[in-house]
Amino acid sequence: MNLYQHFRKEEHHFIDQVLQWREFVKAQYCPKLTDFLDPREQEIVRLVIGNDEEVNLSFFGGASFVERKRALLYPSYFQPEQEDFALTLFSVRYPSKFVSLEHRQVLGSLMSLGLKRGKFGDILIKDEGVQFIVAKEIADYTRLHFHAVGKTKISLEEKPLTEIIVLEEQWKEATVTVSSLRLDAVLSQVFGVSRQNAQSLIENGLVKVNWKVVEQAHLECKEGDVLSARGLGRLKMIAIDGKTKKDRWRIQVGTQK
Repeated sequence: MNLYQHFRKEEHHFIDQVLQWREFVKAQYCPKLTDFLDPREQEIVRLVIGNDEEVNLSFFGGASFVERKRALLYPSYFQPEQEDFALTLFSVRYPSKFVSLEHRQVLGSLMSLGLKRGKFGDILIKDEGVQFIVAKEIADYTRLHFHAVGKTKISLEEKPLTEIIVLEEQWKEATVTVSSLRLDAVLSQVFGVSRQNAQSLIENGLVKVNWKVVEQAHLECKEGDVLSARGLGRLKMIAIDGKTKKDRWRIQVGTQK
């Protein structure tokens, strides 16, 4: 069976990486800890590793509700502990009476440190509280160099994972019909914007499919895909229920604003 046929072409390189991790665990007979993976990457790891009796698999990113998690692949003798995932939780101190910080501002400032996205986990914002999770190996570097979000001066305080900000994910489910499963058509119908507006967002790199920027409006959406568009929100393709009598696709979606 061709493993790659079940995945999009742009995912093949990541599949190769997962296969290398699996072979490392088998050859070295020791654990392999990955960088932070988005939910789609986690699903690919699960599918590729499957029921391999020689390689076990666990994920952890600081709490059960977070999106981005590190994967630990390990042989059967190994018993993973929370410390094996090597995570550091930082709380951001900033003048909250005068400014508010947004997710994209914090992420942009973190990325300007010159580190890979895979070294950072979730950014958690609730009311005035701002926290983020990093791989322990870059915690000292982050503490030394991360002093501002945009023009706002900040300082960091390390916190135990037991003090993580708890976020509740809420999806509003609905059934809609779309003229096609193209990315622009789905965004247009679900978020109530014009097809032209949806295409403009896509072309300007403001739309992600499964946490990756996509700039092709004609991309066909599939069951299980998670789509996000800057300024509109996020949706997931829960199910594709076939066509109506008027030759439109009936889909079940969940949306987040």
